Amino acid sequence: MAKPPTPASIDAYLAAFPPEARRLLDELRALVRATVPGVTERISYGIPRFDLDGKHVVYIAGWKKHVGIYPIIGSVSEALAVEIAPFKKGKATLRFPLGQPLPVDLIRRIVDLRVAEITGAEGRPLGHLGDQDGRPEGRPLPKILISKG
Repeated sequence: MAKPPTPASIDAYLAAFPPEARRLLDELRALVRATVPGVTERISYGIPRFDLDGKHVVYIAGWKKHVGIYPIIGSVSEALAVEIAPFKKGKATLRFPLGQPLPVDLIRRIVDLRVAEITGAEGRPLGHLGDQDGRPEGRPLPKILISKG
């Protein structure tokens, strides 16, 4: 069986999905874009990839019964272990079933932590991502982002 062709764009990738999966993928895409000013998008490994400063923040993908976000590893996996447990499948995958609302706050926290890893902002408030006091849009900072001094 031949491998399907790689989509030319994220829009082309999303257009290939049925309405319910497409709605959740559109919502994931919008969440990443809203959470990370300056994020760029491209297709990598045949799925949407979101980059900041040339480094991947997250990948998203659609499937028959769920949508996924990848990779959930390192400090993100450690800091959010309890919250991600119901969605974690395999080593680095979170699956969100079709027909259920996305855990929007959790996804924002995941993306915030990935940005902190990329920018080296761990332990410092992320002023460039949120309010003047560094809290991302009124959300509490994840424990990993709170200074210990």
